[in-house]
Amino acid sequence: MSDATITVTNLGDRGVETVSGVIYPQQVVLVGFGRVVDRPYAVDGLLGVRPVVTATLSACHRATGGAVGARYLTTLDRLSQNPEKL
Repeated sequence: MSDATITVTNLGDRGVETVSGVIYPQQVVLVGFGRVVDRPYAVDGLLGVRPVVTATLSACHRATGGAVGARYLTTLDRLSQNPEKL
């Protein structure tokens, strides 16, 4: 066994919109990204069309819990909204 790992997969370049990951031994988390699609999106009460990507997270609950995964996805969302701050 080795240290826990996080795997990132991007199938968006293959036209896939949503990735449902499967955890294999030695992985703790798999983060999947789909392709960018235009979707209706509300900002400050105004509806418009924006490019949106779906990010999914599959986690081994023996190593981490859902709350940690939710915090990770929330941080990822916040950072991706302002990439110039990275």
